[in-house]
Amino acid sequence: MTEIDTSVPHSARIWNYWLGGKDNYLVDQEAGDAYAAVFPGIVTIARSSRAFLGRSIRHLVAEAGIRQFLDVGTGLPTVDNTHEVAQGSAPESRIVYVDNDPLVLAHARALLTSTEEGVTAYEDLDLYAPERILEAAARTLDLTRPTALILSGILGHVDGHDRARDLVDALLSGLPAGSYLSVNDGSRGTDPAYEQAQDAYNETGAVPYFLRPVDQIEGYFEGLELVGPGVVSVPLWRPEPGTGTDPRPIGQHGGLARKP
Repeated sequence: MTEIDTSVPHSARIWNYWLGGKDNYLVDQEAGDAYAAVFPGIVTIARSSRAFLGRSIRHLVAEAGIRQFLDVGTGLPTVDNTHEVAQGSAPESRIVYVDNDPLVLAHARALLTSTEEGVTAYEDLDLYAPERILEAAARTLDLTRPTALILSGILGHVDGHDRARDLVDALLSGLPAGSYLSVNDGSRGTDPAYEQAQDAYNETGAVPYFLRPVDQIEGYFEGLELVGPGVVSVPLWRPEPGTGTDPRPIGQHGGLARKP
């Protein structure tokens, strides 16, 4: 078993801390607090990303009839994970989580919960091996049936937009017509303070995360049928009524689209 290094901050644990989770250490909390001191809006971005994930999954279940989910780069479990949202509406849903991080693997049992009617599985694989991901997913999912590919906050870790697009295309190529792609990632062009904070973080030697211009995030959906309102700042994607506040744009964009 790979030993978990608790002496240096870890992006998944920092994200978990911003989401209010408990799977993090003092070093992660200090790094998260230091980032938030420069850019307090990062907590809003983390929680807005998770909220978008939930809304998009609920749409997929209720409106698109999707019952299979392939969540690549799942990160640490907190609340409203993909299987919880999907099976909460459709207990027969089948979910495959993919991550190759030793910390996530150590917490895999927390993800491997399921309704009796459905299935939740975890695969220890790398985003950069899309063929292996599809092969492993086929052990749990019927990839001749429409499947939702979830890429939440993971593509920004790929150095190079063209490489990120190639990975998306490779994963989608193994899914049939009627499948869906859900992406949300950090963006440039909305919040200069976020861009400055992230660029500074990338220079610390930590695992970098690259904010993309919105048109590059839109590029992941080329050839697909976007669900309205298209690729937008995530709080503006089908906000739920009755929250009491008007959603405002942040430096996190996402969308949902169907493979024709």
